[in-house]
Amino acid sequence: MSTITVLGLVLLGLMTLIGGKTGATAFLSLIFNFGLLFLAVVLISWGFPAMAVTLVIGTIILAFTIFFGEDNEMAARPAYIAALIVMVVLILVIFPVENWIMAQGFSLEDSEDLEGMSLAIGVSFIGVAVAEAILSTLGAIAEAAIAIAAGLSEIIEQHPLITAKRLYIDGISIGKQIIGTTFNTLFFGFFGGFLALFIWFSGLHYSFGSVINNKIFVAEVLMVLFALIGVILVVPVTTWVVTIEHRRQQKHND
Repeated sequence: MSTITVLGLVLLGLMTLIGGKTGATAFLSLIFNFGLLFLAVVLISWGFPAMAVTLVIGTIILAFTIFFGEDNEMAARPAYIAALIVMVVLILVIFPVENWIMAQGFSLEDSEDLEGMSLAIGVSFIGVAVAEAILSTLGAIAEAAIAIAAGLSEIIEQHPLITAKRLYIDGISIGKQIIGTTFNTLFFGFFGGFLALFIWFSGLHYSFGSVINNKIFVAEVLMVLFALIGVILVVPVTTWVVTIEHRRQQKHND
């Protein structure tokens, strides 16, 4: 039995023990999402448009992530709608930025590994970069959306007659707390994943200008920035969707 298998079983056991049925279904959604990401890679390599594949696969991934991980439909549905809206907005932001930055493809540090390999694979590296940027932000978007929607649903259950204005203020307040923790999570995740590269830069005496203009470094910084933009956008969008749903429910009850 491989190390990854053992760690996977330990993760499943802990998620089931602590999270119960919700934890087990969340682990199942993780497996499904991995399969969907692999499917996206295969479809893009076969020549399917990267943007179309990203939209379809991203929509399904958000559905698995949100609905499998949250039993409360009152929170899950608005969170899913908000996450879809933010994903579309991010596509409109990411596509021109990736075309302008031109950080897609391989860098000079990859030249030794790519020696002897053909790069004529018939796939647009800009499309691949856009797909990678969008898919890498979905986890942070879904997490923030469901956290805000779940918090607001609890407020609505405790105070059914709460006004839409008060609910919106509470949603923004919850979002402000999420943004701070998410920023630290993304930053330390980026720094930890690129520690070896930073040591490489230091050992080879890269100048500061060379580092901030390095393709690998710029591409990863863009991922973090896109994820942060997505999380920031999720706060007002999710609050707005939940507020509209609550107002509609109040009118229906009246």
